[in-house]
Amino acid sequence: MSKFLPLWPDQASTMAHQVDALYIYLLLVSGVMTALIFLAVMLLAIKYRRSKGCVAEPIEGSTLLEITWSIIPLFVMMTFFVWGAVIYFQERTPPADATEVYVVAKQWMWKIEHMEGQREINELHVPTGQNIKLIMTSQDVIHSFYVPAFRIKQDVLPGRYTTLWFKATKPGRYHLFCAEYCGTQHSGMGGDIVVMEPQDYAQWMAGGPSAPLQDTGKQLFSSLGCSTCHRFDVQGRGPNLQGIYNKPVLLEDGRTVTADENYVRESILNPTAKIVNGFKPVMPTFQGIVSDEQLNALVAYVKSLSRPATGTAGLQNPPAASSGQPQNMQVQ
Repeated sequence: MSKFLPLWPDQASTMAHQVDALYIYLLLVSGVMTALIFLAVMLLAIKYRRSKGCVAEPIEGSTLLEITWSIIPLFVMMTFFVWGAVIYFQERTPPADATEVYVVAKQWMWKIEHMEGQREINELHVPTGQNIKLIMTSQDVIHSFYVPAFRIKQDVLPGRYTTLWFKATKPGRYHLFCAEYCGTQHSGMGGDIVVMEPQDYAQWMAGGPSAPLQDTGKQLFSSLGCSTCHRFDVQGRGPNLQGIYNKPVLLEDGRTVTADENYVRESILNPTAKIVNGFKPVMPTFQGIVSDEQLNALVAYVKSLSRPATGTAGLQNPPAASSGQPQNMQVQ
């Protein structure tokens, strides 16, 4: 039956079954409640229909009955909230071991770059059984990354990053939609998620020369002159960036912010927006100088400075151990 009249898209991710189960539960509870209300209205309408010669008399309500039909539906409806909240927080919390992929939306295409350096347009190759975290931004207007088979959707905004994660479970080709009207060719802004067996994915990933994204970011970091101020051996005009990622940063105005992807991105494009305590606003803006793809590479490089040294990031000194206290660090 489902082959000729599918009721929903393929279930190709770990979250798909949970989302479908919640949706079916919503439909069943709504259907049962509707049927009960309709039946009650019909029975009462028949029993208490108007009759000639019948004089209406005031009656006393039942407090117990009123409490019962208020409390029981309340608890039933609260299950919607609790179940939905559990799924929401699962969808909004990428696993720590997720493989990161950068996505740049543009009228009317999806530009994708893997951490290993492979680039794709309107296609994303992923292996089964691996957590994938998408770090997304837009070059122009608001778009929305939507894969029905994975039951995931996330708006992609200009000027900042949004994230989304999934774990594919079935090999195949699944359609990618833009679910936010983005212009005259919005309906043509699509693509495919190509899910492969791990060995096939490894073979695909090995094809063609490419440089890891953080290495590209390292070269940009040097060519743009960032390394002259952000030194790793001694304190320069800008903060030492080792160990900065996802750590608290104390600002000049007394606030403390977390140095996540959006903080690093903003510090590159608008360095005077958040001045780190103890440093002067001397860094020039790179707005209009670096592209979104280059920004992704720079962000990936800064993030790599907080990982254990592997030789690929070119660390001059190992990152200092984090004490959990706010750091005087900023991409300035």
